[in-house]
Amino acid sequence: MTKPDYYEVLEVSREVTTTELKRAYRKKALEYHPDRNPDNPEAEEKFKVCAEAYAVLSDPQKRQMYDRFGHAGLGGAAAPGFGDIGDVFSQFQDIFGDLFGGAGGFGFGGFGRRRRDPNAPMRGADVRTDLRLSLREAAFGTTKQIDLSHPSPCEACRGTGAEGGELVACTTCGGRGQVARAQGAFVLSTTCPTCRGRGMQAKAACAECHGAGEVQTERVVKINIPSGVDTGQSLRLSGRGQEGTRGGPAGDLYVTVHVDRDDVFERQGFDLVHRLSVTYPQAALGAKIEVPAFEEDQEAAQTLKIPSGTQPGETLTIRGGGVPRLNGRGRGDLLCVVEIEVPKHLTREQKRLLKDLSRTFEPS
Repeated sequence: MTKPDYYEVLEVSREVTTTELKRAYRKKALEYHPDRNPDNPEAEEKFKVCAEAYAVLSDPQKRQMYDRFGHAGLGGAAAPGFGDIGDVFSQFQDIFGDLFGGAGGFGFGGFGRRRRDPNAPMRGADVRTDLRLSLREAAFGTTKQIDLSHPSPCEACRGTGAEGGELVACTTCGGRGQVARAQGAFVLSTTCPTCRGRGMQAKAACAECHGAGEVQTERVVKINIPSGVDTGQSLRLSGRGQEGTRGGPAGDLYVTVHVDRDDVFERQGFDLVHRLSVTYPQAALGAKIEVPAFEEDQEAAQTLKIPSGTQPGETLTIRGGGVPRLNGRGRGDLLCVVEIEVPKHLTREQKRLLKDLSRTFEPS
């Protein structure tokens, strides 16, 4: 049997664009759709041929081979074959979903869209929260307790929303979880609004959760903060989120870190910046001064040598004086930016000495 020309099947030219091709196929799919042509084998066959034509022409490689060698260029195996209507819906569910509101089934029970068993175990939702840390807590690590408030499955009804967990078939959908409604020539299946697709409903609402299946839970979670974390990073605690339903696993807990500003140090990655005030004589003559050390002990200090002739804005680096790295391999640096301290008030003697000094800088 001679196969028809795919371009003629979809009534398009050989220069058809991808957008035009999709539009033409949608039009043909509507024309020969089984819901519009019940008990019509000829229309069903044309529906499958249109799908076969679109499958070839929408694939750039297959279309190139078809344009050069015709059906022989597809080698038989490369040409799609649709055994039944369900195969068509399965391969082109994106197109049919666009046309029919995502129902996919057109009254055929949802070909191409495998529905999840609504009564199967379900994983709990992930829980997200924020945590504020001081710079030292983030740098050296710490242990924190976090207060959480989120919904959890009701223990009284085991998350079913039914008193004693007793469920009966949904009176709206008859236990199918789907309801059908007519839209023009089509019958669309949608999730049942009463049972939300489960096919079951409570015989009597649970007194504890009033039928919601969830209750608000307050709990405290202990979390170990690793050294080196920074603002914006999230820590994941597996299985510490919302409990699952019907025996499903718990979700995860995500903790987003926010590091507070520090009065002494400014963080730049794993390096720290410290504004170091020195007097003019110290900068000019050189000196050894104490600067704060970034350690867990806030009173810790270290000695820094100021070279003679140090200029304002110059950076003096203390290697390894910064933030511990997350991988445990060393620390960043402490960058001391020099600021010359100019006194606002001088004694009479200081003024006299500065005037004598200033005359030594005057050109002769």
